[in-house]
This record gives sequence, C-alpha cells and structure tokens, in this order.
Amino acid sequence: MRPARCLGILLLLFARTVPAASPAAPFPGLTTNGTSVSAPMQIVILLTVLTVLPAAIMSITPFLRIAIVLHFLRQALGTQATPSNQVLIGLSMFLTVLIMQPVATEIYQKGWQPVEQGHMNMQQGFDEGSKPLRTFLMKFAREKDVRLFLEISKTPAPRSPADLDLKVLVPAYIISELKAAFQIGAVLFLPFLIIDIVVASVTLSIGMVQLPPVMISAPFKILLFVLVDGWSLVVGSLMKSLA
Repeated sequence: MRPARCLGILLLLFARTVPAASPAAPFPGLTTNGTSVSAPMQIVILLTVLTVLPAAIMSITPFLRIAIVLHFLRQALGTQATPSNQVLIGLSMFLTVLIMQPVATEIYQKGWQPVEQGHMNMQQGFDEGSKPLRTFLMKFAREKDVRLFLEISKTPAPRSPADLDLKVLVPAYIISELKAAFQIGAVLFLPFLIIDIVVASVTLSIGMVQLPPVMISAPFKILLFVLVDGWSLVVGSLMKSLA
C-alpha cells in the first residue's frame, strides 16, 4: 500500500471522528449491539490501534526474522555498533515493506475499501481483510507451534488451516520465525567462528599475546565478507525465503 494512501486513510479516520456542529457521523459500520460508537470512543479506539501498530509490524511481518538475522550478522562480524541499530532497523523495515506490499494491498481492497464504500460493516471488513494476512502467516507457521497454542488456548482443532483463529496463528508464527531466525544466525556465525579459532591458534602458537585475537581476526572477517559480497548474499537469501 502506498504511503500517501495510508496517510489518507488515517486522515479520513481522524476527520470522521472529530465532532462538527451537530453530533459527528460515526465511523461507518463501527457499532456495538446496534448502537453507533460515539466520537470520543472512536478517537480512543484509533489511538489504541496506532499504539499497538508498531508491535504488530514487528511481530506479524518478516521484520522479525530480518532484524534478528541482521543482528546476528553484525555480532558474527564483530564490528560492535557498525552498522548502527538505525541502519539495521531501516533496512529491515524497507525489506518488510517490499515483501508485505502485495498482502497490504489485498487487505485494503478486501477489507477497508468495502467498509469505506458502505458495502460491509466493520466486523465483516475485519473478517475479509484478515484472510490475506492469515494466508501469509500460515505459510511460515509450523504445525508443531500451531498445535502448541491450540492446546494452550484449549481451542478445538479446526477443520482446515484456513479456519485457524488469529489468536492462535499469530503467536505460532512468531515462535516459528524466531526459530528460523536463530537457525540462520547460527549458520552465519560458523565461517566467522572458524576464522576466530584459526587466528587464536596462530597467535597463541607464536606467543603473540599483546593483542587480543578478536582484534586481529576482525579485518580478516570483514575482508572475507566483502569479497563474497556478503550483504547481497544475506539479503538475497532472506528475500527468497520470505517471498
């Protein structure tokens, strides 16, 4: 979804919650037991959604895997704070937008647009809009993790994966992504760990104890990473595994 469209949606939401000279027209379809929600309550709901939005972006999108893998990569290189957290978070965010744009567009077309045009109420729009997200999450959630949260929530197993509730699917997806990210991070550590071991063995064998082995191995690790075009390999592999 384009940033201008997202901003327009937020402005439209805010405009519809601000009371005019007469009582404001409620947000279309936002009702409780047949009664329209008041404008102050709509503002509270909107602010609550905006507060939860960053956590949702970090948890139910590929941002989780990408950020953790890039952090492991920086630790393996031993470059301390280079690249900085801002750079890693920014790269993770832009890669996440690239992957999630088709899903966000489908959610907008199936969920938000019909509600905005008055063809659905909020509940129906949420149900239809959550289907593309549910499909995306099911691609990466492991069956073992889904069964775990079905047991924890004491929810009966659905007839098909498409009937899984988001309260079960979202934590299962998060656990699955954490495992995948740590697996990738462990694989990234191995070649750099070998360099550390070799350098430490050589320095100890020749009796050079003035400099720590980590300081000596750092240039070799960076040189190896640059020679194999490491950023392209890591980012390309991540995108292919998530696309």
